[in-house]
Amino acid sequence: MNDMSNEVRFMRLAIQLSIENVETGNGGPFAAVIVKDGEILATGVNEVTTNNDPTAHAEVVAIRKACEKLNSYQLEGCEIYCSCEPCPMCLGAIYWARPSKIYYANTKEDAAAIEFDDHFIYTEMELPVEKRKLPTFQLLRDEALEAFERWKKSTVKIKY
Repeated sequence: MNDMSNEVRFMRLAIQLSIENVETGNGGPFAAVIVKDGEILATGVNEVTTNNDPTAHAEVVAIRKACEKLNSYQLEGCEIYCSCEPCPMCLGAIYWARPSKIYYANTKEDAAAIEFDDHFIYTEMELPVEKRKLPTFQLLRDEALEAFERWKKSTVKIKY
């Protein structure tokens, strides 16, 4: 990282957006900025309570907007600036989107200190399914495998 001026500028924007989101009462104190070739593609703020959507975290909102703008399901060559270290869901979405880099400001410990604690999710993910707190049951695997078999044989699929 030779020239930090752009990185600092984009992170400051993510931080400012997170502050504005708190001040307006629109959602939690989180924001994300997605950049490609030094240009801002998309921004996102936490919209969970505004949209009654538990998946509307800032990173997911920004990823959706950036992918729509690029007309692509991947963010190759992009950087994502997060006002806070991504939660498990957002980190998974970021990995699926495949940007080149992630930058973050606040840590997951900072988030836990204000009652945005994802530790229980990390813990649950490590447990065998039958030991998780959320009762989870497998049903109709044999029937469901048909979709996977058809996927393997499909000549019209787009691999991702």
